Order: sequence, then C-alpha cells, then structure tokens
Amino acid sequence: MTPAGVSAVAAIRVSGPQVRDVVLALFGERAVARLESHKARLGTARDPKTGETVDSLLYLFFEGPNSYTGEDTLELYPHGNPLIVRELILAIRKVQGVRLAEPGEFTRRAFLNGKMDLVQAESVADVIHSANRAELKNAHRLLSGTLSKKIQELNEQVKDMSARLELDVDFAEEEADPDYDSWRKRIVAIGEKISEILQSFRGKENLSRLPLVVLYGAPNAGKSSLVNALLGEDRILVSSVPGTTRDFVEVRLFLPGGEIRLVDTAGIADRATDELDALSMEKSREILKEADLKIHVVDGCEFGVRNSEFGVGNQKSTTDSDVTVISKCDLLDERTAYNLQPNTYNLLISSKTGEGLAELRQKMDAALFTEGRSPEDIWITSERERACLAEAFEGVKRALDLLQKQPAVELLAFEMQLVRRSLQSVVGEISSEDILQSIFAGFCIGK
Repeated sequence: MTPAGVSAVAAIRVSGPQVRDVVLALFGERAVARLESHKARLGTARDPKTGETVDSLLYLFFEGPNSYTGEDTLELYPHGNPLIVRELILAIRKVQGVRLAEPGEFTRRAFLNGKMDLVQAESVADVIHSANRAELKNAHRLLSGTLSKKIQELNEQVKDMSARLELDVDFAEEEADPDYDSWRKRIVAIGEKISEILQSFRGKENLSRLPLVVLYGAPNAGKSSLVNALLGEDRILVSSVPGTTRDFVEVRLFLPGGEIRLVDTAGIADRATDELDALSMEKSREILKEADLKIHVVDGCEFGVRNSEFGVGNQKSTTDSDVTVISKCDLLDERTAYNLQPNTYNLLISSKTGEGLAELRQKMDAALFTEGRSPEDIWITSERERACLAEAFEGVKRALDLLQKQPAVELLAFEMQLVRRSLQSVVGEISSEDILQSIFAGFCIGK
C-alpha cells in the first residue's frame, strides 16, 4: 500500500479466503488462535520455508465482510527498509494460492462484494491523486456516496415512470386516454436533474494541472529573492548584479488550498543589452501568456525614479498584473513607505524580514483555489460517468420528442427503459468486464 523506497514504516495488504493461512505461515498456530478482528498485534514474521526472521512488526486482521474488500483481510506494517518489504512479500507468496494483486484489485473486490458502487470506487483514485483541497473535498463527497444517492433517486423516479407506462401498455384497452401532459412534466424534471449533474463535469486532465503563477519585472527587482523567501530556502541563485536569472526557473509551492507551479522569470527591461538578453526577455513574455496568476515585482527603492509606474494610494498599477508586489520594503524611507501603503492592488514585501509574505500567500490562495460553490455541491470527473449520463439525457430528449407526437405508449416505455439502464451503468449495476478492467487498471497496486 506504500510507494517503493525507504520509510519508517511500510504497509502491505493481503485479501482473500486464505488470509488465515498467511498468518499461520508467518506467525504460527498461536497467532491464528489469537486472531481478533480489528485488533493490532505485535509479532515476529518468519519465512515459512526457512524459518528465518524477516521482521518484528504490527499486523491487523479484518474479518469479512467487515473489511475494505468485504473479504478476510490482513494488513502488515513492517519497517520501511525495501529489503525487509521485499523479503516479507516473498515469504507471503510462498503460501499456496497467494499471488500479487493487480492494480486496483482491492477496490475492485470491494465493488464486486457490494462494499461500494462504481462511482465510489472511481472516487478512491480521486482521493489519492487530488491536487488541491477543493478537489480532495469533492472526492471525499463522492466516496461518501453523495452522487450515488442522487443517481439512485433519479433511477427510482425513472423506474416509477417506466412502471406507469408499462401498466398503461398492459391495460391499454381498459384505461382512459394516455396522460401525456403529466408524463411530460415528470420526464422534463428528470432531464433537468440529469443535465445539472452533467454540467458539473470537470475533466481530470484539467483538474490534474497545477495552477501556474509567474513572477515578472525589471532586472534586479527581487523576484528570485521573493521565490526563495516563499519557499523558505535558497533554491534560486540571487545576486545584486542585474540579469542573474537568464531563463525562467520553475518550483513547486504549497498553499493552504493546494500545490502550485511558481515561476521566476528573467528580468524584462526597456531594451535588451545583447542577443541573449533579448531571448531571455522573450521567453519571459511567452510564459506570462500561460499564467493563471501574474505577479509584477517592482523594486521599492526605485519608487522615486519610476513613480508614475505604479502610482500611490488606491490606484492600480498600469501593468496587466493580477498583483503588484513592491519589494525591498525594509530599505524604504518612511515617506516612500507611507505613499506605498498596501491596498487592493499593491503589497509591500521584504524577502529579508518576511514582511508581507503571509498576505501574498493569502492573495495567491484566494485567487487560485477559492471555490464559488456550496460546500454540498459536487462535480464529476469520470469520463465514463459523463458518457452514461449523456446517454441517459439523450434518452430523455427522445422521449420528449415522442411526446409531442403522442405516440404509442410502448415507444415511450422503451425509451425510459434505456434511460434507466444508462443510470444503472453510472453506479455499476450494469457493467461489462471490459469497463471494470479499464477503470481499475489505472489504480495503484495497493489500492
């Protein structure tokens, strides 16, 4: 369950009907006799063939169906030395009938054993790979069954509608004329709910992209020093000589809302000193076009010379930046500092003393991660779910088109059956082996 490499503790999961055989092989008969579900034990794992000690470790037994997979499950927590982990896995595999898990097989078994539906199973991967707090909260809501509940409620409405239509078909000679108006209202309501969920779709390729924040400004404005201050370490070469940064440098920075890509660019001057300088400035302008947030860094010590560039009071900088950072505020005289008091557009920053860094982090976090959604709102990220819902919505549209022509009820009943099958496919009540294989193939081995 843990990535390869050295760690304090590793985690290994075993699931299936022969879990007790694994406990017997590793820890002996006494350990099997003392097995108690959901209780941790300390034991010395030994190779079942040679009897050699592998490691002293904690292990947890979960008796099915009260486990993640719904089967008997064993979790082992050895020391995180890769040699120990390898030896322990080799020892477990010596038990007859035990094999290595396929990617996502534990979650697949949980789905097949009714521990979760397919929407929840897919959201497990989202929980693991979410790049920011909003995505993680959404993944947890999906895992808790929020979307599944909505789909089930829709499915019940379609099921009830289908039953009424089927009843009308069976007793067509005894019933009055079909009630097309009331059917239309109910089908429209179903279509609106499906459409609402569809419109929430956000593709994983967009969600997995980290926001890009670009620092730009004149040479020696303090961009590299600001990056180092935000990171809390000297990652980028800093010099008092203008033009030290010749190419843009990208680092990763964690904000409260999630991780971002932070780029320090070469200084942009009024004119280039040479061909290399011109190329550096051109690359800076190119990366600025891709930015989700542009931060203009201005040398506060140059305020008297370049006063017209950023103004005073509550006037916005004349640049197209999202935020203007006035650096080196620890070197400003009182009058200049007063004229440049922080406001909606300007921030006074000192990379040396740390002044203004917290405010800059807050501005970046609010601009990049603040969601305009209700805490209860959800969005879908699965192309499979989107396709199933789109198929259901098309079925609703066909049914509404038929209603305009007041068709035979059998045709309407058939379309609503198709809508229901599409909704059932979302949560996995109807799924082919190929679909399941493609879903779980993208999971990590231990999940």
